[in-house]
Amino acid sequence: MLKIETGRIIKSLSGFYDVQTEKKVITCRARGSMRRTGMSPQVGDVVDISVEKGKGMVEKIHPRKNCFVRPAVANLDLLVVFAANVNPVTEPFLIDRVAAIAGDQEVPVCICVNKCDMDPADELTAIYRQAGYTVIQTSAETGLGVEELRKELSGKFCAFTGNSGVGKSSILNALDPGLKLPVGEVSEKLGRGRHTTRHVELYAIGDALIADTPGFSSFDTDQMEVILKENLQYAFPEFGQFIGTCQFRDCSHRKEPGCAVTDALAKGKIGKSRYESYLKLYEKAMQINEWELK
Repeated sequence: MLKIETGRIIKSLSGFYDVQTEKKVITCRARGSMRRTGMSPQVGDVVDISVEKGKGMVEKIHPRKNCFVRPAVANLDLLVVFAANVNPVTEPFLIDRVAAIAGDQEVPVCICVNKCDMDPADELTAIYRQAGYTVIQTSAETGLGVEELRKELSGKFCAFTGNSGVGKSSILNALDPGLKLPVGEVSEKLGRGRHTTRHVELYAIGDALIADTPGFSSFDTDQMEVILKENLQYAFPEFGQFIGTCQFRDCSHRKEPGCAVTDALAKGKIGKSRYESYLKLYEKAMQINEWELK
């Protein structure tokens, strides 16, 4: 007899989905009709599944409060973006693009500056604290910031994201040594890490649910969502107090006279690298039509 249950997807790999129901984890496939509608199941989704002879099928995805392409997760309470100022060095634009995508969906962002035992990355930390983000300096080696991060994650469904080799899995191991997740070496020559996480999977750590996701490189940003240029200003929290005070109502905060944002930039109230990222994202947004995002 066909039985319908509800649960949350905790792992996605090669078209199979592990769904945590009230009693157990059931591995499922998804109905082909979902692919045809362009709505594929993602880790974090609450779904209805049918179970017959021990095999599961995802029948329905419950309404999402948010959804991301990279990392491929849904229904986040918090996105934790990992960065480092030592092998591999994180480009600020990578942080800014991911943080802007989260901001566009009103998902809070925490910046985790890792490997601080090798380089405290004080300048990088200062950039994002000035921008209004919660920033935590951590080290999996020394335990620096691990308990502070644990408190930030408490009671939330979160995802860890960042460039390859920056230490997401190492910090997960520091939060819960019992996980024993594989940790990759970082190439000294190339300055980038190897992908040790190849799929998205949820881990319960205390009262938090944390999704570990595959790392990305600067090339992967082209696969990420594009924000409409009209909405981009709202995805940069430090712009907030200046929006609506420019000389022109439709100010793009680029070359217009009387722009409150560029005035704040000149006065040091907005970080230079953050503003440069805004300009790069605006240029990308200008190449996209609104109908292409639907």
